[in-house]
Amino acid sequence: MSQSKPQSSVLEVAVGCSSRAGIKTINEDSASFSIPEQQSMVINKGICCALADGVSTAEAGKQASELAVSRFIDDYFLSPETWSVAHSGEKLLSAINLSLFKKSHEFASEEKGYLCTFVAMVFKSQTAHFFHVGDSRIYHFRNNKLKQLTRDHCAFVGEGKSYLTRALGMDNNIHVDYGKLAVEPGDRFLLSSDGLHDFVDEAQLIEALQSEDDEQTIATKLADLALDQQSDDNISCIVATVASIAHESLDDFNTKLTRLPFPPDLAPGMKLDGYLIEKELFASSRSQLYLVSDIESGEKLVMKTPSLNFQQDTSYIDRFIQEEWIGKRLSSDKIVRVIKQSRPRTCLYYVMEYVDGIGLDKWIEQNPFPAPKQAIAIIKQIAAGLEAFHEKETIHQDLKPGNILINEQQDVKIVDFGSTFVAGTAELYSPLVHEGALGTATYSDPQYLLGKNTGIQGDLYALATITYEVFTSKLPYGEGVEECQTAFDYDRLRYVSATYHNPIIPIWFDRALEKGVQIQPEKRYLTLDQFLSDLTNPNPLFLHDVIETKEEQSRVFFWMILSGFWVAMLILVFFLFKS
Repeated sequence: MSQSKPQSSVLEVAVGCSSRAGIKTINEDSASFSIPEQQSMVINKGICCALADGVSTAEAGKQASELAVSRFIDDYFLSPETWSVAHSGEKLLSAINLSLFKKSHEFASEEKGYLCTFVAMVFKSQTAHFFHVGDSRIYHFRNNKLKQLTRDHCAFVGEGKSYLTRALGMDNNIHVDYGKLAVEPGDRFLLSSDGLHDFVDEAQLIEALQSEDDEQTIATKLADLALDQQSDDNISCIVATVASIAHESLDDFNTKLTRLPFPPDLAPGMKLDGYLIEKELFASSRSQLYLVSDIESGEKLVMKTPSLNFQQDTSYIDRFIQEEWIGKRLSSDKIVRVIKQSRPRTCLYYVMEYVDGIGLDKWIEQNPFPAPKQAIAIIKQIAAGLEAFHEKETIHQDLKPGNILINEQQDVKIVDFGSTFVAGTAELYSPLVHEGALGTATYSDPQYLLGKNTGIQGDLYALATITYEVFTSKLPYGEGVEECQTAFDYDRLRYVSATYHNPIIPIWFDRALEKGVQIQPEKRYLTLDQFLSDLTNPNPLFLHDVIETKEEQSRVFFWMILSGFWVAMLILVFFLFKS
């Protein structure tokens, strides 16, 4: 079967697929593909092909290959749009592998092995992503040159014999090979089982892939050729040709973004799309926040509108629209909730839940030395909100006290998605380039300003800086961090011990803060859990350092006393001799 999406300026891939038993009575291979009908799904998730070869000696190879292919394709399109292709594929294959492994061991008496090799490709935007386990293969054909993208997971034992070293269902953990490459119109890919590529040589593959025939015809001819050349196995292949890649001019993109006009400056008493403006909560050169009430329900909400200063700034509009999209996809009681609107909009804005509280920056001013239990509870809530971001492969990138709201009950909400990085979105082609570093220099990972995205570690740096400030009302590197522009500037910074500002802070707690705000990412914590663990439980390594420091201080004190004694004795001898 062959299928394609004939549309301009979008990703188009034509696919043909053939899978047959060959000379065997049962076909233990499985091959399939999916091209979504909705263009939005093609843009956000792409086009997916998968092929699996059931291991014939495993008794349940057919069931394994069918399950692997069907679940991978179905579940891939159900995975969050914010997930990158790599993250989605590896998560799915890990789950599929564990499912097959458990099936193999569910009934020990049956001795059935649910094992299969596996290859899959996902075409998204301007990139082809591929996954591989076992000895099925993926080939890339461009400019009459054929390249094998995968490496067989086999061990050779002599006399031409080999055995699989990796397959889905073989172990409870699986290592999946992943790769990607930029595609060009005309690129052709071949996914094949060993029943085909072991019996059709490279010259014959090139000849077939050079053909002007459609993809389904090529796939069928390749399978026929393998059978004619004495293939003694099941024969499966998928042929996919990239007809066009995602492309959009800046003018087209600008037209799409600005289909809604900017709202005018709003004032109390005005009405907009069923919302009554109550009062202005905040205004800056970039945006405005208004307290509004839904006229139908009476619910209090917050409306965010873009500043009229940026009506011609496509990059700004793109980020503003993305803020709402990101907010709708995050689910946590520690993150402000973006409301899905049921009424049509006449201009550009979005609405959020109203939080009756103050910014954490104001709270710190009002509570300069909070009780440790109270402060840690706040930090844990912020971390829980960040975890919800990270579960969707989304990095906040501008976490600071001003973007954290806290109410009278000490409940925390993270706000502002204007600087977030979303892995899934980052894979999409965009004609826009967002200039400048994101975030606030005081709290943002210094690596951002140096042009590096450190992912979770960037948010961790910000959280550690905020934790330091909550306990001390100061910053770990002082105010000088705001003036840093280069790596040399950051190298000159020196961490100021939190105990200097707040003497009740234990040394081990201070060491955890120091590690959290290290300028070099490799010296920081890798996860939020590690950081929180060291904040709430004394790390023995830090305690060891404290003990060594005290021992060193004791030795120094001993030699100081001894030196003082000898000086006193010399002075006494001097006066006795003089007298």
